[in-house]
Amino acid sequence: MRILSLAIKDLLQIGRDKKSALFLLLMPILFTWIFGLVFSTDAKRDPRLPVGLLNLDVQGVLSVSFTSLLEQSATVRPVILQENQLGDTLVIELQKRVRTEALAAAVIIPAGFSEQTMRGEQPLLTVIVDKNLPVGQAADQSVQWATTRLLGAVEIAQLSVVSREKNRSFTDEAERQAYIISAMERTIAAWDNPRLTVVLEAAGDASAAATPGLPGGYAQSSAGMLVLFAIFGLVLSGYVLLAERRAGVLQRMLTTTMTRVEIIAGHTLAMFVVAWTQILLLMASGQVFFGVNYWRDPVAVLMMSAALALWIASLGLFISAISRQENHVVLYALGSMLVLGLMGGAIFPLDITGKTFAAIGHLLPSAWAIDGFQSIILRGAGIESTLLPAGILIFYAIAFFGLAVWRFRFE
Repeated sequence: MRILSLAIKDLLQIGRDKKSALFLLLMPILFTWIFGLVFSTDAKRDPRLPVGLLNLDVQGVLSVSFTSLLEQSATVRPVILQENQLGDTLVIELQKRVRTEALAAAVIIPAGFSEQTMRGEQPLLTVIVDKNLPVGQAADQSVQWATTRLLGAVEIAQLSVVSREKNRSFTDEAERQAYIISAMERTIAAWDNPRLTVVLEAAGDASAAATPGLPGGYAQSSAGMLVLFAIFGLVLSGYVLLAERRAGVLQRMLTTTMTRVEIIAGHTLAMFVVAWTQILLLMASGQVFFGVNYWRDPVAVLMMSAALALWIASLGLFISAISRQENHVVLYALGSMLVLGLMGGAIFPLDITGKTFAAIGHLLPSAWAIDGFQSIILRGAGIESTLLPAGILIFYAIAFFGLAVWRFRFE
């Protein structure tokens, strides 16, 4: 009962401080939005490399098929160029655009390309690319891929013509050409429907990361900012014992029968309620404003948020127990925020770092907290995926609670 009374006293004091709402709620929402923009991708923008395509074989069937093959590429996208836009020095202008990286590469389809190829000749495409650049290498490979498919389809079509002519001749040259074109189109279409395919799918529920139309980057930034600003609450927790020491409350507690464990437990309970309330409000704002689906598994989310709040409260009371001045609280709290945030993946995901950095980061409870939330909102996993992260947070909470009791003094 005395633990509960002490917690209620702390909560009433915190409730009178209106400025705390700015730091505990409004700033996290603002930073969630900012970092969400950083990690987001614009769904309307085509991320493929631009390859300029100048088609001088205007009426050619093969030039149309070649353009279609480039459009199907996952690496490049054709940018249709007009001869009158480039002037008399076509090659020089295209070289300039490739050199300035306005285009990853440029391809010129010569006049008569289709007709000559259909006759069995080998007209050359002009490919302008800087193979010293990674984008140039990728673009060149995609152009070669499209060319190989096109010429392979023509060769197969011509073999098909030879096979048919052994049994039945064509009535005229027009029928023969129509058959070649039809066979070539069927061959190109067959590339898109292979008998053996390999499909890569993301683990879990992809819809859990964000609702349709919203960038998935908010799933990273929301979880990261939630943990980061929960850690920021250490400043508030760190002032608890310092304020009571200055007001003489701790000295008066010497006249009571309250033990050090009860005092730390009472303050920890109050800080747990504050931290958990903040976390729940931030999750609600992430759900409403940024479309991050926190509540797809309410039990798992509540367990993770409670474990995070308990760890933050215990760490805050440990900081409060070892601090004797206000600057000590600020130093320890902001230092913890910086280390736990940067190393734990709150600012940037640990997935993009090296294995060594990620392994070191997972020595910190903040990394496990983010993993637990992202298992729910990014991977669509259930409560079983949060048992280990929540357990590690609770372990750290018990450890810091014990350290706070050990370092607490009534003076």
